[in-house]
Amino acid sequence: MAGLHSSSRPSSSSSLSSSSSSSSSSSSQQVFTSRLLLLLTLLPLTLAFFAFVLQWRGGLTDPVTRWSPDPFQFPGMDNPGSNVGSDRRSGSDCVDLLGRSKSPAFPYFKDWKFDVGSDLNPKICIISSTSAGLEQTLPWIFYHKVIGVSAFFLFVEGKAASPNVSKVLELIPGVKVIYRTKELEEQQAKSRIWNETWLASFFYKPCNYELFVKQSLNMEMSIVMARDAGMDWIIHLDTDELIHPVGAREYSLRQLLAGVPGNVDMVVFPNYESSVERDDIKEPFTEVSMFKKNYDHLPKDVYFGNYKESTRGNPNYFLTYGNGKSAARIQDHLRPNGAHRWHNYMKTPNEIKLDEAAVLHYTYPKFSDLTSRRDRCGCKPTKEDVKRCFMLEFDRAVSSN
Repeated sequence: MAGLHSSSRPSSSSSLSSSSSSSSSSSSQQVFTSRLLLLLTLLPLTLAFFAFVLQWRGGLTDPVTRWSPDPFQFPGMDNPGSNVGSDRRSGSDCVDLLGRSKSPAFPYFKDWKFDVGSDLNPKICIISSTSAGLEQTLPWIFYHKVIGVSAFFLFVEGKAASPNVSKVLELIPGVKVIYRTKELEEQQAKSRIWNETWLASFFYKPCNYELFVKQSLNMEMSIVMARDAGMDWIIHLDTDELIHPVGAREYSLRQLLAGVPGNVDMVVFPNYESSVERDDIKEPFTEVSMFKKNYDHLPKDVYFGNYKESTRGNPNYFLTYGNGKSAARIQDHLRPNGAHRWHNYMKTPNEIKLDEAAVLHYTYPKFSDLTSRRDRCGCKPTKEDVKRCFMLEFDRAVSSN
């Protein structure tokens, strides 16, 4: 009996040990499970709180806001007579009913260099004759820098030539501001363009005709500037137009032109014309999203089948021009051929038209664009005077009312 009794003790001890081990394992598993559940509960809450902080328009600033200038920091950007403090308070609202953000649409970084002077090729420059203010010119420059434009030659007049605007433009790397001075006019008066026949029908006429001649003379001067700056391509563009460089592997004008064969002298970007959705547009580049495609990018049956509906009683399919804009390779004997094309004094250029890339033309997105175009010419609202001042039927129709 004693033997049996003594032999049963190890068995009892083993059972207790097994029970203790099982209890310990179960306890640790419960702890692990509870911690996992706690983690899974806290993680989404933490992420939600973090997202809320980033989206909050209150006192905290996100990295973009921290390194972006205040929208009223640039001279000429603030509205005269406006209360800056009240504007900033209203900016704390997220969006209005139409989803338009109250914050600046483009982050103008204080040190935006975008590889100016880098060895990235090809080097592309844009020439523009403009009288626009910073609210239009800054996003226009910023966008084109992002897609690969290296230099800008801005021939400024009017508001663009005012100190509050021009001094800001001069501070941007890669931007050269050219003022319409007496010296510039004297230099352009000696241009060989005045002896050419291809522009003769525009000479000594007011308003749009005068602008067309100025643009051609400015383009001629910019060819020399582009060559001196080591540019490979040059494009004439207005500040209400954006290059849309689709067709390359990336959304890059530089990559698009890098793929152009070496024997091609000029590349045509067909233009698309904006169709304004609302009558209260403030920032056309971010608020206008619909465009009429150019004839060159549409099947003929679609174009002609919808022509009447798309014109909506206007004289033409497009309100303004329809022949696109071109980029020219910098080379000897290059010359402008009007505001939309380039040519060569010594040969017929080899020109191709792009199948996908385009120029987005933001045509009269604001009512003030119509009135300012009419008012800057000083032409009387009579049929005779309007015809003398404007080339396009739509401009004539608007200006005679």
